[in-house]
Amino acid sequence: MSDFAAKDREFMQRALLLAENGVFGAQPNPMVGCVLVKDGEIVGEGWHARAGEAHAEVNAMLAAGEKAQGATAYVTLEPCSHHGNTPPCCDALIDAGIAEVVVAHEDPNPQVDGQGIARLQKAGVTVRSGLLREDARRLNAGFLSRMQRGRPRVQLKIACSLDGRIAMADGQSQWITGAQARADVQQLRARAGAILTGIGTVLADDPSLTVREAQLNPYDRQPLRVVLDSHLRMPLTARMLGLPGETLIFCSSGASAAGLANAGAEVLKTNGENGLLELAAVLQELAQRGINDLLVEAGPTIAGQLLTLKLVDELVIYQAPHILGSETMGMFNTPSWQRLTDRQPLTIMEVVQVGNDTRIRAIPEN
Repeated sequence: MSDFAAKDREFMQRALLLAENGVFGAQPNPMVGCVLVKDGEIVGEGWHARAGEAHAEVNAMLAAGEKAQGATAYVTLEPCSHHGNTPPCCDALIDAGIAEVVVAHEDPNPQVDGQGIARLQKAGVTVRSGLLREDARRLNAGFLSRMQRGRPRVQLKIACSLDGRIAMADGQSQWITGAQARADVQQLRARAGAILTGIGTVLADDPSLTVREAQLNPYDRQPLRVVLDSHLRMPLTARMLGLPGETLIFCSSGASAAGLANAGAEVLKTNGENGLLELAAVLQELAQRGINDLLVEAGPTIAGQLLTLKLVDELVIYQAPHILGSETMGMFNTPSWQRLTDRQPLTIMEVVQVGNDTRIRAIPEN
């Protein structure tokens, strides 16, 4: 963009890099970075590390001290204009005497949505916006999805063989991929606000759905565990019920939920038909609970349902170099797909080696 010089891009790139430091703690807030520049030099920088704590702009101004007076602030997201757990950042910038604010992306939160920029401009602060906007959008794709679409960004993770099979006929699937691929999945979990699976996976594998790597969980925060269980078959002995963190079970019918409540789970009834829950309603509920990014680790029925309903934003497929054969389970159950035109086109974003396995990231072309 002609309004921005090379130095502007350099400082905003630094702010975007700083913002990524909030990946494990900022949720449900967006990741935000801020760089303060005066006379062409960085005088302060900061990021939003953890929800409920100081925002990026405040941390940058604390680092700059008196040098903040007359400085330019490069911020990856529009400064907030409302009182939450912390006071409005736009007021803090004004009070510190910031002369100019360069914004990468506007904040679609209805409590902000241009009001932060308007308040800065009213106070005489020069505001320029749109620098590296697409980079900022990718950084907070989940937050933007929750604010603009009313649902989390959905990342569907699948482990499969070279011939696209996920389990033997009896359900045996541990382990299709190697240790390095499974460790890589921990990165996905740590970045997610919630992890969703189905009752079939719970009954077959008894998963924990936790982040086990300490370095990926600096604030001892576990993603919300979400189980789709139409007829409430969740066993009280399920491993996840005894682990740190919260478990939310969606059902449409079934026995009393009292036992599960006593075991520490929350049970929520939602609409369902033919044993399948209304996934759009599930996603809406998760968004209302502040979930920006949802990681799905489920079987072919839920995976196929999500894909059919155009609710998948990204596929992450770990493909192992072996063949399971014909008498096994495929990745997706899609009974309504009968013609070649029903196929789902994908845009491949990345293909990398992870140990002996291959990780493929793909975006459905909806």
